Amino acid sequence: MEEIIPKLGDVVHSIAGRDKGRNYIVMKIAEPYIWTCDGDLHKVEKFKKKKVKHTKIAGSNSEFIRNKLEGGDKITNSEVRRAIAECEDKEGSCDDA
Repeated sequence: MEEIIPKLGDVVHSIAGRDKGRNYIVMKIAEPYIWTCDGDLHKVEKFKKKKVKHTKIAGSNSEFIRNKLEGGDKITNSEVRRAIAECEDKEGSCDDA
């Protein structure tokens, strides 16, 4: 089975590890790893390193976060939390994707 590599700003759902069940925003990509944060437990200042195979794309992308990352602008923890909450509101729950 081929892994789908998430893009910057994608909301991903952790399917393995201590953080199983949590949603994150992809902040950096370097296969086979992605660096994620949720603005709460894993802040923007210290990303969570995850293997791509231990996540699944939640079906949502934060254009706002992606544009800020590509532009080199600073992202706050509250912006990350808001983007994840928007995903959960749209999808009912990001882990259903």
